[in-house]
Amino acid sequence: MKSLTIKSTMLFVLLCFTFSIYSCKKNDPVFFELPCDTSLLPVVMVHGFLASGDTYASHLMRLSTNRFCDEKLFAYDWNTLDNATAQEPLLDAFIDQVLAETGASQVILMGHSAGSSLGYNYLSEATRAAKVWKYVHLAGNPQSGGAGPNGEVPMLNLWSEDDTAVIGGETPGATNVKLTGEDHYEVATSDASFAAIYDFLFDGKAPIRNTIRPQERIIISGKALSLGENVPNAGATISIFAVDAATGERMKETPDYEFTSDANGHWGPYEVTKGQTYEFKVVGANAADRTVVYYREGFQRSNSLVYLRTLPPPTSLAGILLSGVPESDDESAVTIFTSSQAVVAGRDELTINDTVLSTPQFASADQTTIAFFLYDDGDGVSSGGPVGLFGSFPFLNGVDLFFPTTPRETITLKFNGRSLNVPNLKSESDGVIVAVFD
Repeated sequence: MKSLTIKSTMLFVLLCFTFSIYSCKKNDPVFFELPCDTSLLPVVMVHGFLASGDTYASHLMRLSTNRFCDEKLFAYDWNTLDNATAQEPLLDAFIDQVLAETGASQVILMGHSAGSSLGYNYLSEATRAAKVWKYVHLAGNPQSGGAGPNGEVPMLNLWSEDDTAVIGGETPGATNVKLTGEDHYEVATSDASFAAIYDFLFDGKAPIRNTIRPQERIIISGKALSLGENVPNAGATISIFAVDAATGERMKETPDYEFTSDANGHWGPYEVTKGQTYEFKVVGANAADRTVVYYREGFQRSNSLVYLRTLPPPTSLAGILLSGVPESDDESAVTIFTSSQAVVAGRDELTINDTVLSTPQFASADQTTIAFFLYDDGDGVSSGGPVGLFGSFPFLNGVDLFFPTTPRETITLKFNGRSLNVPNLKSESDGVIVAVFD
């Protein structure tokens, strides 16, 4: 009886202690999701050269983790192959639309790489500068002075000494922060980047959480648009399939859900299962459009920037670059996209089956490669040499690899300890494969 009494007392003390911890933590956003703060200003994010709004997907999820409302987070998509000066009035119209939609009087503006030049030049006119509360200049060229006609817009100038795509430096009148270890893309995607941005926005305060907080209920949405030019793919059919992570094969042949993209390429929203691997098949409205099939890692948090890039028309500059991608039922065409960072030889490891892609030839620090186009050059042999014109552009590279489509088998991709498995689809009948490491 005495032993039972002691055990009961210990259990009571343990329960009291546990309840005390819970009562202390139940209002702590580190442990629990708190509602978004409607008083926080909307954020407009501008991407860089050959990129799209999903550059900011990781920061969008960090902002959401830190009580920014999802409906106040906006990405501005633009064709970086066009004259950037012509984009300033279009960006202005976009910001006006954001202000009208949210009822805010100002926005927080962020620009990455070429988008930082667009953002900084946008602020050179007083009426436009008045619409921006604070400006974040990410991995951009150093400027001669602070943002705005008289430097009146508070500006964070954030760069990395390990960014080889744009050589950063201090801008007079700005809050200047130099990162170490981040490549060109990580300046807009990493934990250290977000910590610096949050510190700037909130005058020295640390973020509630600097990492992306997982959620149980996850809602995704995004856009279908052309690679490089960001032309909306209106009327595209987007079919979503849950897949077996071990093989990439569909769990069932019929789609879990289908969407038709609107005039701006938007699709969704769709509720996904946490951690589940998905296939997104994009079939364009025009008969000439190539089908593209996306495979993505399991989602951990709601994300409105799930972009599905399609191949641009062959007459465009980006279309010429992609003209060599095969369209044959005898072989697969595979693209690997590392959306939050470059692949750097010696720092990162990227493989497809037994072939190492993170080599000095294809993943030098100077190249800042985030997309690998892998297909045969026409002889049915995997030479492992360069293919196409990709090496002439930053951020992209092409490797001559032949993936036969018979027998049906799994292609295994590994990136820094993470894996994605995809089936060897027929590049004509099934579509071009794009595997995304978020």
